[in-house]
Amino acid sequence: MDATDRIERLIAPTLDGMGYDLVRVALIGSVGRQTLQIMAERRDRAGMTVEDCADISRAVSALLDVEDPISSSYTLEVSSPGIDRPLTRLDDFSRFAGFEAKVELSAPVEGRKRFRGRIKGVAGERVLIETEDGEADVPFGRIQKAKLVLTDELLAAAAKEGMI
Repeated sequence: MDATDRIERLIAPTLDGMGYDLVRVALIGSVGRQTLQIMAERRDRAGMTVEDCADISRAVSALLDVEDPISSSYTLEVSSPGIDRPLTRLDDFSRFAGFEAKVELSAPVEGRKRFRGRIKGVAGERVLIETEDGEADVPFGRIQKAKLVLTDELLAAAAKEGMI
């Protein structure tokens, strides 16, 4: 288990108790200049505020100070996932069905490791994406990186939900 997995397991229950869903934990940079990125969203789907990020930062800092999962110095950064957010959970692909996404895989499917298209939804542990070449059926376990593409349609949906 790497540091980000340990940190995720450590902080997820606290964020859950505070009413937030953990979207992503990433440790970026080299030793001595690392940034620990914590991305979270409100469970009620309201927009994240600066106060939300500050509350999460205080709670996470206290946990990290006690457990000390990172041996070198680092900077803690807490943020919302944003409009063109990463898609990290299988549920994200259901939630954002109908929107355009970029998906990168760890191993090829149908001879490709990169897909861009409209998310059709999920079927079991598989993500369905409508690309310009037809529908792709991608195992969720092979998705290395995925994010929504910023489009007028996504911006309109975010505005309607009060996120912008």
